[in-house]
Amino acid sequence: MSVTHEENYFRAIEFRRPAWIPVRVSLMPATWSKYREALEEIVLRHPRIFGEYQRGSRNFDEFQGTYREGVHVDEWGCVWKNVQDGLNGIVIGHPLESWDMLENYTPPEPGESLKHGFMFQRLYYLRGFENLMLDFIEEPPQLHKLIDMVLSYNLAVTQRIVSRKPRLVHFGDDLGMQDRLPISPQHFRKYLKPCYAKIFGMCRDAGAHVYFHSDGHIVEIIGDLIECGVTVINPQIRANGLDALVKECKGKVCVDLDLDRQLFPFCTPKDIDDHVREAVVKLGSKEGGLMLLAEVEPDVPLENIEAICQTLEKYMLYYTEA
Repeated sequence: MSVTHEENYFRAIEFRRPAWIPVRVSLMPATWSKYREALEEIVLRHPRIFGEYQRGSRNFDEFQGTYREGVHVDEWGCVWKNVQDGLNGIVIGHPLESWDMLENYTPPEPGESLKHGFMFQRLYYLRGFENLMLDFIEEPPQLHKLIDMVLSYNLAVTQRIVSRKPRLVHFGDDLGMQDRLPISPQHFRKYLKPCYAKIFGMCRDAGAHVYFHSDGHIVEIIGDLIECGVTVINPQIRANGLDALVKECKGKVCVDLDLDRQLFPFCTPKDIDDHVREAVVKLGSKEGGLMLLAEVEPDVPLENIEAICQTLEKYMLYYTEA
């Protein structure tokens, strides 16, 4: 009996011997805009990865939200600036840059989903990164009020999400920098871990898996995130190191491994093969617990995009054929 992609996905999450390693290739809007029909040809050659894509179905120059060039204001009043269509912008205007503005600030009405950057990042979107770092050191009473406000919003949205009885809920919040955490693990455990525990706990109590994405170095708090209820973690291999991820994650939580997007623009197809093979051998097993993700930015050559697809198709069957 054949296994559906959905069933295989959950077998991987639950360590129930998936038929193949689930793999994805994420093509940024700017990558589509640059390569256009040539990229479409690659997608059409790899239905195992991209599904039943229809030629001509994509508008290469259509960009949504903060992926559009220009200045945008989100529902929290944070001001975003983007200098290039197809890539994400950054927050340049912070509505709570001064604590004097907190008393009269009103958060948005809860929506139907949580955007990327829902907790930690939202705090510094509102306050500004430098201000928030100082807040964690100085610990003003307003910090607790700010955290409670953002947490209350997130819990209200999460309640709406779990009421729809999903099997898995996706969350994204970048907790790391390139080679370290922006705050100490102790501050994370004091201020942020209780928030994630409440949000993720609501999902787990409803029977849903918790998928958590974070860019940056997060090795020191992966165990904390697992304790909070994360069942699938999506870390970056370069920022955390493969051996460290093996130590912290293997057999404990399913890893949707974000492959080395800083390698892809400059390497050879053989480098890509070596990179993926090492990850599969060290982090994977017949029991499951591994998925692979390749995010492709516009600086990756077309031949390397093709090599990424071929390599993922090759190693997704590594434990099936072993």
